[in-house]
Amino acid sequence: MKALLLAGLLAGFGPLAALAQTPNLPAVKTTAFRADTISIVKHGAVADGQTLNTEAFRKAIDACSQAGGGVVLVPRGLWLTGPIVLKNNVNLHLAKGALVQFSANRADYPLIKTNWEGLDAVRNLSPLYGADLENIAITGQGTFDGAGDAWRPVKKSKLSETQWDNLVASGGALNDKKDMWYPSAQSLKASTVKLPGVLTADKKDVKDFEDVKDFLRPNMLSLQRCKRVLLEGFTIQNSPAWTIHPLLCDDIIIRGVTAKNPWYGQNTDALDLESCRNGIVEDCLFDVGDDGICIKSGRDEQGRKRGVPTENFIFRNTRVYHAHGGFVIGSEMSGGARNLYVQNCTFMGTDVGLRFKTARGRGGVVENIFIDGVDMTDIAGQAILFDMYYAAKDPVPLKGESTAPPEMKAEPVGEGTPQLRNFTIRNVTCKGAETGILVRGLPEMAIKNVSIENAVLESDKGLVCQEAENIRLKNVTLLSKETKPVMEIQNARDITLDGIRYAGGAEVMLRVSGDRTKNIKVQNTNTKSAKKDVEMGANAPKKAVSISKS
Repeated sequence: MKALLLAGLLAGFGPLAALAQTPNLPAVKTTAFRADTISIVKHGAVADGQTLNTEAFRKAIDACSQAGGGVVLVPRGLWLTGPIVLKNNVNLHLAKGALVQFSANRADYPLIKTNWEGLDAVRNLSPLYGADLENIAITGQGTFDGAGDAWRPVKKSKLSETQWDNLVASGGALNDKKDMWYPSAQSLKASTVKLPGVLTADKKDVKDFEDVKDFLRPNMLSLQRCKRVLLEGFTIQNSPAWTIHPLLCDDIIIRGVTAKNPWYGQNTDALDLESCRNGIVEDCLFDVGDDGICIKSGRDEQGRKRGVPTENFIFRNTRVYHAHGGFVIGSEMSGGARNLYVQNCTFMGTDVGLRFKTARGRGGVVENIFIDGVDMTDIAGQAILFDMYYAAKDPVPLKGESTAPPEMKAEPVGEGTPQLRNFTIRNVTCKGAETGILVRGLPEMAIKNVSIENAVLESDKGLVCQEAENIRLKNVTLLSKETKPVMEIQNARDITLDGIRYAGGAEVMLRVSGDRTKNIKVQNTNTKSAKKDVEMGANAPKKAVSISKS
């Protein structure tokens, strides 16, 4: 393959091309392999679904790499195996009809030092693993199954009564409340330990974690510090935890990959790009139990010390079905994220559509995010969400969980203060959401410089904007059921509402509150469609809002 210049790829893609003119993104260095092909059968693999083929995979991959690289072929059939460890210059190719079934025996996966949710940790070896490699690929039309049910805890609230009864009858262990199932008694016991698996001064060797091994679910496809990576064509499903996790990798192409996990599968994100640079994600299909496309860069102090942002990526022509979020940044974004371009994506039935989440203590800067062309249906939560109060909860509260907003008290700005700024979002439609747009910054650090243009959002609530600065909505239609008010702004400044459309007969078009609210401009908007154009809430300055008649 020839090197692909990201900036060049944007040419001819309408509005996104204009967004991407500066900066020019660097070239993506692509993979190239010798034509030599080695079948795993040559090294003793048996496709009977009973024979453990771990050694056959290892021998085939080693032989291919030692010979200078090429293709390791997995023919059609059912291949049972333990972990597969990739090597330099190897393309692991799954023929159409090939099913690689990873073992459900947790003893087949040794503990290793790795990373978990942005922190240095010990986990079980991933079913698909590679570290410090160059020029590697996984391709073909086959399927990987991660035997995730052998690893994942399950909440009773996520299953039907019959499903829950069957799960409990299968073995494992229940917590004291009988509302959480664990695959083993060791896994249950480890769930009560603070930060199980995380490396500390007191626990710094792999052997220190043997007593919690069952709980330390591996990410399914883990690539660390790799360069020139191609993932193309295959299906990857039933992951123990995160499904595809490149960490500190450069030059990545992910094309035509399908990731499928049970909707109740905790932490089963489809794609987590963590502290990675330069790449393309296109023509993929994700249907999982957690976030779909997710951008990360480390957690809290460790992430800031690493200091490597995820940057210079294009995401396009990808569908996300069930997931917590369609396109997500955070919450572990302490190393930052920048220069990300999203185009022509579809989210159907996700909890949130565009989800940008962080929290105090993370630090890091997320900036220069460009989105053009996103269509959504049946979004349970927010169509567009900026949230600096992320609390590691499901975005749609379960029955009995509090829905009260957090109390907003200012705290000192420091290295742990996160920043979200410079977002351009265009050409978005959403048919069905709880809230169209929710912007929720911190009193000490507003969400800054967000432009949303040409959007039609059908939702229960329209706009909620708190602790924000320089937010611009232009040609945005808010078809909200809640009309008292359609838009609510609290302690925000320099907000422009230009060409806003909403359903006729609304009770209140705009409510503003908070003594720090100022310079709210409404222009090119028919204020007469509402019974009341502006309602001044608690402590709002009288001159906070100006209206230019259309």
